[in-house]
Amino acid sequence: MANSTPRIGGLPEIIPVFPLTGALLLPHGRLPLNIFEPRYLAMVEDCLAGGRVLGMIQGDGSRPRTERGTAIFSVGCLGRLTSFSETDDGRFLITLTGLQRFRVVEEVEMRRGYRRMAVDYGDFGADSHSVPEGDSVPREEFMEILRPYLTTHGMEVNWDAIAKTPEAMLVTTLSMVCPFSASEKQALLEAMEPAQRTATMLALMRMAVHGQGREGGDRPS
Repeated sequence: MANSTPRIGGLPEIIPVFPLTGALLLPHGRLPLNIFEPRYLAMVEDCLAGGRVLGMIQGDGSRPRTERGTAIFSVGCLGRLTSFSETDDGRFLITLTGLQRFRVVEEVEMRRGYRRMAVDYGDFGADSHSVPEGDSVPREEFMEILRPYLTTHGMEVNWDAIAKTPEAMLVTTLSMVCPFSASEKQALLEAMEPAQRTATMLALMRMAVHGQGREGGDRPS
């Protein structure tokens, strides 16, 4: 297997991966992380010394653990480390900005205790484009389900800011911060088009508002 040199588009073929159930990174989204485990501190150090990119992927609790850790879903998102600070107690506070989704090809040799994957970006070439403009559903219909969902979950928001935010960016942000289950977040991640992600998110919100069943037990891995 080749080393982690950039391939087409400047994206590496082999990437360090942070498996974290319930943490979703989407292209153009921003994910803050509090890093404290030694293996992930080492990963961030190597990331800072290299291309400043790492992959976020969710653990798949429906499958048995492997010898290298939790089982993972097959699709994740590559992020660039765009903000970094170190605390007095040795933690790293970082922000990842989503670049492009990937599909795992195979897991390769670990490095300094953290996992690495050979990945392919071919299914998600459109992720490198700018955030699309325009709404796929009328804004009134969007707000009709968004308001009761956020109220039900006690989430305080700036409604004026929401009204001014383009739908695609709003859906990206809400997909990442709303308390969806791991499988629901994965469905949002794997939606091929922005309009499909919007439709999926609105369907999940409707189910939550109307009290339909949700899976539980998600936890970081």
